[in-house]
Amino acid sequence: MRFLLLFHILGAAFAGHASAVDSSATPASGKQLLAEFLLEYMEVRYPGVDLKREILYVSVHSQRLYHIHDQQLIREYVISTSAKGLGEVKDSERTPTGLHQVQERIGEGLPAFIILEERKFTGEQAVPCSERSTDRITARILWLSGLEDGANRGGKVDSHERHIYIHGTADECSLGRPSSHGCIRMNNSDVIELFDKVPTGTLVVIYDN
Repeated sequence: MRFLLLFHILGAAFAGHASAVDSSATPASGKQLLAEFLLEYMEVRYPGVDLKREILYVSVHSQRLYHIHDQQLIREYVISTSAKGLGEVKDSERTPTGLHQVQERIGEGLPAFIILEERKFTGEQAVPCSERSTDRITARILWLSGLEDGANRGGKVDSHERHIYIHGTADECSLGRPSSHGCIRMNNSDVIELFDKVPTGTLVVIYDN
């Protein structure tokens, strides 16, 4: 409980700082303390999990994704989670919480704003921030799989079966506030950069703080 409380306080403090950042992706050298508290909390919450792996931390409260490499926080990205809030149930259109991993990587080599439907290249290119772009998946997909039985894996709460992705969006104007249908949306250039850095099996942890 002490870890979670401190972690929440730190997340809120950094969220306030992040709101003043103009760029969508920024170096995260000044926020290493956040990474250290996250890793300490995960060590208690998920004993036995190798925390020296690549870790992506999705902060729903701050609408940021933090990339941790070799236990160092190296990058911060502006994102968008579900407009309907958090939840794990199928067809809820909510963003699931808890521990996940990158199960599949889709879209390698595709240009920015290329539209993907059912994880396949359509041959079309989206117009950024247009009325038709609001729910277009573009550029890259990191398809997530839950690692917590009964919470985000199995039955009606299975994140992989729900098609929960980290993906590029044509609606980049909506980033920084909850506006997705359950997935984690990213700027096209950001998701391409992230895709090239993280392998299958990368841990993804999603918390409401």
